[in-house]
Amino acid sequence: MKKFTDAGMYEQSHKAGSTWLKVACCTGLVAMSLVGCASKEKVPATSDVAVSKQAVSNATVSGAAEYAPLEVASAQDKLNQANQALAAKDYVKARELANQAQADAQLAQSKASSAKAQAAANALQDNIRVMREELDRSASVNK
Repeated sequence: MKKFTDAGMYEQSHKAGSTWLKVACCTGLVAMSLVGCASKEKVPATSDVAVSKQAVSNATVSGAAEYAPLEVASAQDKLNQANQALAAKDYVKARELANQAQADAQLAQSKASSAKAQAAANALQDNIRVMREELDRSASVNK
């Protein structure tokens, strides 16, 4: 038979209260996260679409259409679909399409930057080649 002292009973009841508090907190956090996710589906995705529109615009202005036309076209198409989903109040689909459009626009811009850098490197190599040829010619004339 176990004997509990006053301190032991307090310790045992304190542990039970602590466990209950942990369970209540976890349940509350799960409930709040579910409410947050559900409410996000009801909030218009206008800011997501606006950010994507700016990304597509930036890609177009940077010349990405010349170097990555498929990605720019895909970004523009997804942006148009996102606008249609937004108008239809399908905010989840609008948000997903807007994010995809933004990713496509950023990919197009990255490809354009890479292609421009490669073109600049090629031009620099050509200039170096021409300068070497001129140096070789002038060295052979001076002999």
